[in-house]
Amino acid sequence: MLAFLGLFTIVLLLFLVITKKSSPVVALILVPVMTGIAAGKTTELPGMISEGLLAIAPTGVMFVFAILFFGILLDAGTFQPIINQLLKIAGNDPVKIAIATAVLAMMIHLDGSGAVTFLVVIPAMVPIYDQLGMRRITLACIVALAAGTMNILPWGGPTIRAATALNVSVTELFNPIIIPFLFGLGTVLLIAFFLGKGEKSRIGTIASEFKNEALTQFSELTRPRLFWVNILLILLAITIMVLGWAPPFVIFMLAFALALLINYPKVEDQKNRIDAHAKEAMLMASILFAAGCFTGILQGTGMMEAMAGTVTTFLPEQLGKQLPLLTGILAMPASLLFDPDSFYFGILPLLASTAGHFGVSSLEVGQAAIMGQMTTGFPISPLTGSTFLLIGLAGVDLGEHQKKTIPLAFLVTMIILFVSVLMGIITV
Repeated sequence: MLAFLGLFTIVLLLFLVITKKSSPVVALILVPVMTGIAAGKTTELPGMISEGLLAIAPTGVMFVFAILFFGILLDAGTFQPIINQLLKIAGNDPVKIAIATAVLAMMIHLDGSGAVTFLVVIPAMVPIYDQLGMRRITLACIVALAAGTMNILPWGGPTIRAATALNVSVTELFNPIIIPFLFGLGTVLLIAFFLGKGEKSRIGTIASEFKNEALTQFSELTRPRLFWVNILLILLAITIMVLGWAPPFVIFMLAFALALLINYPKVEDQKNRIDAHAKEAMLMASILFAAGCFTGILQGTGMMEAMAGTVTTFLPEQLGKQLPLLTGILAMPASLLFDPDSFYFGILPLLASTAGHFGVSSLEVGQAAIMGQMTTGFPISPLTGSTFLLIGLAGVDLGEHQKKTIPLAFLVTMIILFVSVLMGIITV
């Protein structure tokens, strides 16, 4: 009975979210409450929800302050000098421009927002690509690969969701795959190099005197004199987090407070900057806390354990032991079928619980999932609004974008997965 109710809960969640019959927040709260009552756990539900919320609280706090921190630094124009230098170095060489595009997208995606990345990078690079005769489809592809791979970062949406679903810290999930992640970024740069060479061969020798001028986007919000201070803040925050010297939510709380105080000492300015980024931060935070309700009930009622036990009886042992590998292989294509909420809160917990029955680490399943599902896969998925923002800004067709980018995005995922297997992070 519990296994059936658990399956019904997940299927109903997937249906409501994928078909947009309900917002993820509403579905994540009301669906498990309904099935929890049906399981006869009415009086225990508040306690289960409380446990789920307590488990998710550190992750939710980290996400809110990470978004605010990087948002403040973007407002202050921290990355503008780097952008200018990249464009100056690239000149009118298509190969250098392609690589600069990838590096620029990686830098801007430090804030974890695909929409921000596309809004900053695409308009900055479109005139350059057009002037040199480079195809915009190449621009869209490179930016998508760079942003998608960077989405694996600890404060990226998929990693946050995976950590929430598995009830582990983001550092526990992300730190072991830092080296494979860096190989993924290296693969993106290599792809950008070859795409740039292809563009150079296609358009021939560039005789144009076109010069790549530095962008001078200054406003009353920019703080060019604080460039090195802000860069030091970023490096310090990321270093402390990776080394595990303090919990991520503590690090980003302090980093945000320092960034806000240093760049905008006036109280009115501080209020305006927080208001500017509050919507994005709170939208994701509400989903995370709703997910705490969902996972708390599914685990507290025993539904998750019952489902995993049922799946185990039908799944061959050899296949069950390879669940992390299979998850890694299917993760990126799964971005075309499942939005991040339905996958990480509906599918991943079941995969992880099933893996546990075969003596396989659930953490490995989560790590394999974030190597592709809505990371490398998010900028090509029709289930994310940012994909349409990307192709709209670049002026390319969705089908053409997917045709060019999907094989390369899958290649990046396979490289990350292959390195993880070689290092023993994903066992086979």
